[in-house]
Amino acid sequence: MQDIILHPIATVRNSRTEALDDHWSEIKSRIELLDSIPTESLDGIEQFSHLEILYFFHKSEKAMSGSEHPRENPSWPKVGIFAQRKKDRPNHLGSTIVKLISKEGRTLIVSNLDAIDETPVLDIKPVFQEYLPKGEILQPAWVSELMEKYW
Repeated sequence: MQDIILHPIATVRNSRTEALDDHWSEIKSRIELLDSIPTESLDGIEQFSHLEILYFFHKSEKAMSGSEHPRENPSWPKVGIFAQRKKDRPNHLGSTIVKLISKEGRTLIVSNLDAIDETPVLDIKPVFQEYLPKGEILQPAWVSELMEKYW
């Protein structure tokens, strides 16, 4: 299979410099477009309440592809990397739905972005209600425990 080459389109700016697991809702982030991306690429984005941000875990140094306990907590079951959302993924890709607070020129102000300062942003997509899951969302109990203080 051929390699895939991605180039950042923006950079995250915020006060969080370490990838801590909890209390992300306290962080307001600025997503600043790189100079190579036209300002017009954000035209109309302020009409959306939420955006999906795809980003690169640039400080993740290992890549898990097997199975381990989420957050290395032995009270939670061992699950595969594709059954959890940790940063140590094969391609170090992150994805989060954020609330758009405002657009200021080439910068988006958002909340609920779980990315640290200087994180490279790979893509920005508006959230369409029609893309959100229909029906009940199922997940194991350990996920709710893990997420209890995340936001």
